Formats: sequence, structure tokens, C-alpha cells
Amino acid sequence: MKIGIDIDDTTLITVKSMIKYADIYDTEILGRKGTNGNLGLIQNRYYLKVLYGWDDKTKFEFFNTYYKNVLEECVAMPNAPETIKKLKNEGNQISFITARLTQIKNCDTENITIKTLKDYDIPYNKLIINASDKLKYCKENGIEIFIEDSYETCKELEENGIKTFLMTTKMNESIDSENIERVRNWNEIYEKVKNYIKEIEGIDK
Repeated sequence: MKIGIDIDDTTLITVKSMIKYADIYDTEILGRKGTNGNLGLIQNRYYLKVLYGWDDKTKFEFFNTYYKNVLEECVAMPNAPETIKKLKNEGNQISFITARLTQIKNCDTENITIKTLKDYDIPYNKLIINASDKLKYCKENGIEIFIEDSYETCKELEENGIKTFLMTTKMNESIDSENIERVRNWNEIYEKVKNYIKEIEGIDK
């Protein structure tokens, strides 16, 4: 089975380092109040705009200043490395397809991402970065299952015949996910993916 996996807040915890440096930027550079680390205010994946009221120009000025720090401090989600390794060892192909930005000053996003995955011993067959159109890359690579924390992306992929599992986070937990199957941790992901594969293999026989 060809499995596609998102990285930020699906495989690696990114929101904590993002908020850490966004608070620094908001208080020390913009002279504003920051959020005092209040992750409870986050209700969607555009949280930099929501929490801080930044426009796109300010957001990208922040990225040019701190994006490298944010990426370098990401840590693996609990049980993500072991589960992904198990799925790959069982014969599945693993592709990481992420919208991580590549045109950021003084930030080699690809090499930082490769290093983080290597540090956590997370195996994969392919890494695709700056994938703003994930459906396009999923189709090009024959992805059959996708694991993602963006409801919008899951919905688009499901509508195009790709089975998705929505990783529940503070950004999406209040969304009515309708027919999108939710998962809350990597142990649950493993069980649901395995069950789905068995179901598909049974249909194909």
C-alpha cells in the first residue's frame, strides 16, 4: 500500500515551537502582547493570523526571521517513529508530502527535514516538500492512504478517492469532520490503517 503522510502536527509536533517563536517575534520585534503560550485559543490551522492578527507580509517576515528555529526544534509525535517504521517494514511505501516552505531566507527546509527524520530514525521512500497542492502529488505518486491534520486537505483527497485519516489537534477538533475518519494518536493510526488494508485486500481477492 502506498501511504502518504503529512509532517507538521501529524508526524512532528510543530505548533509548540511555532508559538514559542511567534510570541518572541510578536513581543520583542513588534512590541505587542503575544499569546502567553495560550494554545487553547487555537481553533484552526491559520493560527498565526488568528492569534496575532498578522497579515501575510508580517507572517513571512516572521518566517524569514524564525522559521529555521521553528523547524529545528520540532519533536516527533509519540509513537510516530516506531509506527511508521512498522508500516514500512510490513511492505508499505511511505511518502512524506508536506507544505513546508522552501523559499525562506537562511533556511534549508529540505535538509532540516531530512535531518529531523533521520534523528528520529523515521524511514521513508520519498520526501516531497512545499507541496501546496497535495492532491496533485498524491495522484502523481499513486497514494492510496493519506494521514493529515488539515480537514480541508482530507476532504479534498477523500472526494478524489484517496482514503484519509484526520489527525485530531486543537486546530481541528471542533470541526464537524462528517465522513472523514479521525485518529488521535499513532497507535490508533496503525490499527485503522491495518484494518483498512485488510478490508481492501479482501475486496480485491
